[in-house]
Amino acid sequence: MTNGTPAGSATSRRRSNVLRPRSGTSAKAVLLTILGEFVLAERGAWTQALIDALGAVGVAERNARQAISRLADQGLLDAERQGRRVRRALTPEAVELLETGAERIYGFGAAASEWDGRWLVVLCSVPEEHRSKRHMLRSRLSFAGFGFLSAGVALTPHLEREPLAAAVLRELGLVANATVLRAELGDLTTAADLLHRAWDLDALAAEYRTFVRTFQDRRPTSPRARFQAIVDLVHGWRRFPFVDPEIPDELLPPNWQGHRARDVFDEKHAAWSDDAQAYFAELEKNAS
Repeated sequence: MTNGTPAGSATSRRRSNVLRPRSGTSAKAVLLTILGEFVLAERGAWTQALIDALGAVGVAERNARQAISRLADQGLLDAERQGRRVRRALTPEAVELLETGAERIYGFGAAASEWDGRWLVVLCSVPEEHRSKRHMLRSRLSFAGFGFLSAGVALTPHLEREPLAAAVLRELGLVANATVLRAELGDLTTAADLLHRAWDLDALAAEYRTFVRTFQDRRPTSPRARFQAIVDLVHGWRRFPFVDPEIPDELLPPNWQGHRARDVFDEKHAAWSDDAQAYFAELEKNAS
């Protein structure tokens, strides 16, 4: 599982922009969570069911309708009128986006692979007259899980991300400015020093602790409450595949909070899913 979407086309950039969680909790972002969790399998849902589902998690009807319209404007939802009712169908682009998101959300952190001790290092000097490209390079490589030692030095312990880095460099026209290396550390620097220079693992661990505290003792008892809880759970978890660089276990601090957070996510999702799915199915039935 790689921490990034291939960046070699405008389509992949648009997909990443829609998938990537933003700060805060917008109605559109919550709707994407609901579509991925409850609508993807059936490829569509009644508009009223979507409005009621968003209402169950605290989104006002006006904001819910705006969120649906915005996804339709982005080419992710089609409308099919049946009498006075409207059914929203997922477009092929939406299906691809949501399947990519599901793979990323449920595959992230599930299996760790052995690390061979090498780092992928991207050296890229961007001239001052192209400083906008410098920002785009940092943004896209960071999105793919790279850390930065300085403005022109990015690295990751995942050698398999080299094609992704190469795609970014080609797209930005920076191949002539770049060198990509597979490197090992010398004696002057420890892996722990490198990690803390390139990533803020303390802040990430704090985010994981907050996730664990939020959900480990949550005990919803009704189908509606479990629907609400699983939307919150998935919406809270979906951020981590985009901000966690997936550092190999050999390099992580002892008792890494990300492992506990993954256990909580799996446990609660399994406990709440059936009732949550039944609740959404009832919304669909009532809207039909």
